[in-house]
Amino acid sequence: MTAPKKTKKTTSTKKKVYLVDDHPIVRQGLIKLIEQEEGLEVCGESGTVSDALDALKKLGPDVVLVDISLEDSNGLELIKLVDDLGLQIPMLVLSMHDESLYAEHALRAGASGYVMKQAASSTLIQAIEKVLDGEIYVSKSMSSQMLKMAFRSGGEDMRTGTETLSLRELEVFELIGRGNSTREIAGQLHLSVKTIETYRAHIKDKLQLRSGTELMQRAIHWVETESHRIS
Repeated sequence: MTAPKKTKKTTSTKKKVYLVDDHPIVRQGLIKLIEQEEGLEVCGESGTVSDALDALKKLGPDVVLVDISLEDSNGLELIKLVDDLGLQIPMLVLSMHDESLYAEHALRAGASGYVMKQAASSTLIQAIEKVLDGEIYVSKSMSSQMLKMAFRSGGEDMRTGTETLSLRELEVFELIGRGNSTREIAGQLHLSVKTIETYRAHIKDKLQLRSGTELMQRAIHWVETESHRIS
């Protein structure tokens, strides 16, 4: 009786990418793009923070692509939770939100990079590869601006007070600055009008603004200033 032949186990040398985005169509497009690359493969996908956390513990991906706006929370909360759990997985933010407004918040939360969804496909692949190499990725213009800010006036704090806002408050502040009404903001963020009114009140308190008019003027000025800051 001959012993059964031993089969060789093949182990993939591809780096595993996990996707967190609440739009299935976006995830499908990312899967097609990423799996065209010889050294990358998508190991899983989800649209919520809770589903993502469960999967990340089991799958142990090499890098995670995460959007800021998710069904049950936001991407920066996921980044903080992953860090708190000690999973040590590089997190690359891929978002439609303007890099000049959100990249610094993302990096402060622990992200390894920030890419806008409007960027070229090659830019996303480059960002993934850079993060996998243990580096930080932001666009060249954003990188230059961050360096300027770091060395300006010997490190003098030149921020506008928005660093005190939470991510959700910053989202509401940006949408106010883009001319949206409270009801419109509630619809875009899938929250109640009452919740948005509460966020508006918190923003006014943190920025020491006395009225809704002052809030709108400050928000409009901030959006205009920040949007052109890296140009």
